[in-house]
Amino acid sequence: MSMPDKVVTEDQKINNVLERLIANCSYCQSAKDEKLIRKAFKMANDAHKGMRRKSGDPYIIHPLEVALIVSEEIGLGVTSTVCAILHDVVEDTDLTIEDIENAFGKKIASIVDGLTKISGVFDKESNSLQAENFRKMLLTLSDDVRVIFIKLADRLHNMRTLGSLPRNKQIKIAGETIYLYAPLAHRLGLYAVKSELEDLSLKLRYPDVY
Repeated sequence: MSMPDKVVTEDQKINNVLERLIANCSYCQSAKDEKLIRKAFKMANDAHKGMRRKSGDPYIIHPLEVALIVSEEIGLGVTSTVCAILHDVVEDTDLTIEDIENAFGKKIASIVDGLTKISGVFDKESNSLQAENFRKMLLTLSDDVRVIFIKLADRLHNMRTLGSLPRNKQIKIAGETIYLYAPLAHRLGLYAVKSELEDLSLKLRYPDVY
């Protein structure tokens, strides 16, 4: 009997985040906006079905939380919110950029494509990237600054949920965050995001100092 209860609980948890996202979306005023967010959620939820984060949570919770940061904390609109929900589907599932373009149009597909490219390049080159080179690289990978805002939201949620990763991974990600992402957030005027990234990085790298 415990297994169905767990599934219901997880479904409720996912639904609660989705409903909060729709209720609090900064610029999602119309029924059309809500429909677009629900459509993106359905596509991402189906694509990520069965996937879990290291914490054990269903994977879909992560893109929904990133979308919440994008909407509530950074204050971007429905296009960015939809892109945040879809930001990992091309990299991690069988869906393609063409699938996204067919469903949501060129602009959303272009932003998701930029996010996918950043993940691919960053994972390979992060060890040798300096902050200024990283910033330039981001700008060359996309002509839409919303890509960078969503990437910062993605990193912020990852930093908030690093507890389930091994210590060496935590240190690596916290190091990248302080040297690459926090300066980028500062440059873009996201001072609250910058401060939280710095605090979380310090907490993980130097808990005694923190």
